[in-house]
Amino acid sequence: MSSENVSKALAILNCAQVVTLAGPARARVGAELRELGIVSNGGLLVRDGLIERVGPSPEIENSIDAATTVVDAGGRVLLPGFVDAHTHPVFAGTRVDEFEERSQGATYEEIAARGGGIQSTVNRTRAASVDDLVKTGRRYADWFLRGGTTTIEAKSGYGLSLEDEIKILRAIKRLNDETALRYVPTFLGAHSVPPEYRARRDEYVSLIVDEMLPQIAGQKLAEYCDVFCEAKVFTTDESWKILSAARCHGLGLRMHADQLSLSGGAKLAAELGTSTADHLEHTDAEGIAALKQAGVQPVLLPGSVYALGSTRYPAAREMIDRGLAVVLATDFNPGSSPTPSMTMILSLAATHMKMTPAEAITAATINAAYSLNRGDQIGSLEPGKIADLVIHDCEDYRELAYFFGIQHPWQLFIAGNLRHGLHG
Repeated sequence: MSSENVSKALAILNCAQVVTLAGPARARVGAELRELGIVSNGGLLVRDGLIERVGPSPEIENSIDAATTVVDAGGRVLLPGFVDAHTHPVFAGTRVDEFEERSQGATYEEIAARGGGIQSTVNRTRAASVDDLVKTGRRYADWFLRGGTTTIEAKSGYGLSLEDEIKILRAIKRLNDETALRYVPTFLGAHSVPPEYRARRDEYVSLIVDEMLPQIAGQKLAEYCDVFCEAKVFTTDESWKILSAARCHGLGLRMHADQLSLSGGAKLAAELGTSTADHLEHTDAEGIAALKQAGVQPVLLPGSVYALGSTRYPAAREMIDRGLAVVLATDFNPGSSPTPSMTMILSLAATHMKMTPAEAITAATINAAYSLNRGDQIGSLEPGKIADLVIHDCEDYRELAYFFGIQHPWQLFIAGNLRHGLHG
């Protein structure tokens, strides 16, 4: 047999738990979020980058041949890679000065009002080249991988001009091509109104609708369009106009909704049938009911609540009890949530939103994958899916949220290929 015809096989054996998340071919709701499909003393077989078989370790061991690469997990826990469904991973500079100001009592809104916040990052990002952005982006990609995340949704939004938004999206494309991390690109030109358009907001909305969207969609630089829907950012009318245009260009829809106030974002997301409504810290029972009726997935971002020193977390328990397919994500960005750590998010979800560890795992894997239209490819350990796998250095999946502030991954595989081997 020629070498071209020899399949590439990998077996992972002796896992204390294989957390498969096997289940219905859709996002999980209600009690399903706690059903992790755990195989004790489990194993997994990968062939040509796809999962071929999952089961008890002795059965997997008996099905392999001498050509199979074998990894002994040594009683550790095997999970699918985390899917982070809300990040802003391409930007220049940091906002450590603002972080220090907030520690002394300044609010996020006060800092933004005097030219800081998003605009300070926009200024630095506009001055950076694509190569500059890719260089810093590589660093952040490594952080995501080391934390056990294998796929991220990646937003633009720190350019706020046609040229600079395209520059960011091209950097995202290069990072997807040149790093092991998988990127799902989202256009977020409606992240803020830049200063040069503050006195003529309608012109900026028209710029997004008439110039940015056609070019970005035409160049296939994004799969989704997002809008920061907030009374002091983009109103519900402006958000409707932008997202309706995005849909006409074939882009999926996502939305920052009800983060800073009860702005009507959740209701608009339901009206438009967006894929997700993100943040939702101020969403009320009426908004939750609307999201449920429309089948919109809530993406909850407790990292930004924590980092801004707030105590108003989204109503995760009510959303789960009402049957919403909840997602957890980091909101990695330089201003309000500078963390790529999904395990930190799991901990915050358990301690501040009273989600169980199992619910949090589901929200950060299979539900996140479905929110990105990739639930048939990633997010669970089932035959036929891509072998994005992480062996965590623990004996029980609940340790991921319990022991916070550390990196749990021991080995990480992308499509069955070892990408990070940690702790020796």
